[in-house]
Formats: sequence, structure tokens, C-alpha cells
Amino acid sequence: RMEGHGSYALPTGTEYRGALRDGTFDGEGELLFPGGGRYRAVWHRGVPAQGEYTFADGLKYKDKKWHYCDGYDRRFYTEICSGLKPAGISQLTNLDPPRKIPDGCYDCGDGFYNPETRVIVDYKFRFLRNADDDEHEWIIQTCRKAWDETIEHKPKP
Repeated sequence: RMEGHGSYALPTGTEYRGALRDGTFDGEGELLFPGGGRYRAVWHRGVPAQGEYTFADGLKYKDKKWHYCDGYDRRFYTEICSGLKPAGISQLTNLDPPRKIPDGCYDCGDGFYNPETRVIVDYKFRFLRNADDDEHEWIIQTCRKAWDETIEHKPKP
């Protein structure tokens, strides 16, 4: 069994780094997710006793007094940190400029979705999953698509 300090790669691409005891996460350690997020925790027999999740952009999740993207404040985290753009210049995603979506695809939040193959790949084009009917409909109705017209701010000559 795993024992001591080390790392363990899960089939999903998530990696654990930290203390191991009797084949389980036990002590200080962190899960590193493929999208860049991380969960640092103190583990007891494979279960986190206390921990903190940090998103890929540096935003730390708080389960109480969470003010990010609630019903009252719909700004992206980068807008909270850097301020809003002038009137008429929209920020479409937390990334500015937003990712370029491949032709015929949608940006579904954790990767790109091709509605013809019904496959979702991550932003490095590695397979994530096949979309079922409900997810397919949600993506088609909700997510940004490659053929959306993006209105960019162009200064007057």
C-alpha cells in the first residue's frame, strides 16, 4: 500500500500530492485538477477533514458569505480584480480576451463541444465525455458558439 509522501494520478487526469497512509490520503495534501483548480486539505483516512478549493484563476471558494456570481453581482472574477470595462465594451467570459472556439463548436465551460459528434474535449483538446441529450440541449441553448458575432470595441479614427 502507498505510504509516506508522494503523488497519485487518477484516471480522470486529477493528481493527488501529499501524505499517504495505508493506501489512502492521510495528512496534508492537495488534489490538482486538469483545468487548473486545486483543493488543499487535511485528510483523514481518505476523507478531507478541512480544506480550501482555489479555481484556476486564483479565486478561492468560500462556502459562507460567497459574493462571486450571486444574484446581486454578476461580474466575472477578473472584472472584480481589474474593474469593469467602459460602456459598450463587453467582457464575455472570465478570460479576456475569451478563448477562440473551434469552428462549429460551443464553449461549455470546461471545454469545447462539437454538436455533430456530441463529444466534449477539454481546452487542450483531450477527450472529457460524450454529452447526453440533456447536456446537449443545455449547451445548444446556453453556451457561446464559434459563429456568434463578437462586437469588439474599435476606437474612432
